Amino acid sequence: MPHRIVILGAGYAGMTAARRLGTLLRGEDAEIVLVNERTDFVERLRLHQVAAGQDLPRYELADLLRGTGVRLHCARVEAVDAGNRTVVADGERIGYDSLVLALGSAGVPLPGGAEAWSAASPAAAMRLRGRLARAVEGERVLVVGGGLTGLEVAAEVAEARPDLSVALATSGALGDRLVPGARAHLRRGFAALGVEVREGVRVRRLVEAGAVAEDGTSLGADIVIGATGFAPHPIAAHAGLEVDARGQVVVDAAMRSVSHREVFAIGDTAFAAGPGGRPLRMSCSSGMPTGWLAAGHLAAAVAGRRPPALRVRYFHQAISLGRRNAVVQFVTADDRPRRGYLTGAAAARYKEALCRIAVWSFARDLPAGRPGRVAVAA
Repeated sequence: MPHRIVILGAGYAGMTAARRLGTLLRGEDAEIVLVNERTDFVERLRLHQVAAGQDLPRYELADLLRGTGVRLHCARVEAVDAGNRTVVADGERIGYDSLVLALGSAGVPLPGGAEAWSAASPAAAMRLRGRLARAVEGERVLVVGGGLTGLEVAAEVAEARPDLSVALATSGALGDRLVPGARAHLRRGFAALGVEVREGVRVRRLVEAGAVAEDGTSLGADIVIGATGFAPHPIAAHAGLEVDARGQVVVDAAMRSVSHREVFAIGDTAFAAGPGGRPLRMSCSSGMPTGWLAAGHLAAAVAGRRPPALRVRYFHQAISLGRRNAVVQFVTADDRPRRGYLTGAAAARYKEALCRIAVWSFARDLPAGRPGRVAVAA
């Protein structure tokens, strides 16, 4: 019987693992099954563009996987039973010899009974797109969260709808992970787009008229968009695997579960140590290299080869400020800002190239970095 490898999720991490395994195990007695609810690849890095009303190219998973030998099984994953090595998807039980968890994450909801919008998933981005399309001149949009997602959503909406009043509330300082020059450019970009920035504001709850901060300040808004972080897919926490406090699967340096050696977890599903022992951050930028790393070790175990000598590191953080402006902050291997940065139209082209290369690489099984290294792509 062939060694059956089941991969759950076809995002940046899952697609990278599937393509790599298809290449490394070609000619081996192995079956690779990729389970995903959608038939197309979601460019999560561009969901803020979708929310702002832009139409993106559609990439069918079958086309990206053509010639790999990977079998695509379109179904919604309902449960994982690590003890019995089975997956339940749309009521069907699928057995596995090795499992790769790449289920990703979902946006953390804001507290309160009022409705908050989001661009954290394709469905959420399309709902927000519809609400913004119905918005009339002068309506107030409040984006809650000063991370990369919040910054990009606020800028994209402000550029697409200059007739709306857009504000960003962040618990810290705007661009506090950037060096001074890059931070100054970010501030200028937001000022040019007319985005009002509310720094040092932590939202306590949502209300019908907007939101209320922890100090009791009212933040009036007609549309509140939440961008306060992500939580891992909950299936892993109920599968019998060892997880951390947030529900991420605890893995070793090979992205292998520390409690179930036949299970690998990658991307946002995994709690993994990066350079300097610091945990890899939950982001699309960690997905591709961890997928590459896990595939190399899994293929080595199946085929009886020496595992790859690879490591994960960071190079940059890229923040789009609409379609013609951006900030690229170059970082150290463990994700701390370096002095170098790129801004303006050149940075926008840089960010666009990163998005395109990610999809382009799936059809060609290209590494995420130089030989002997796995580099984190933006």
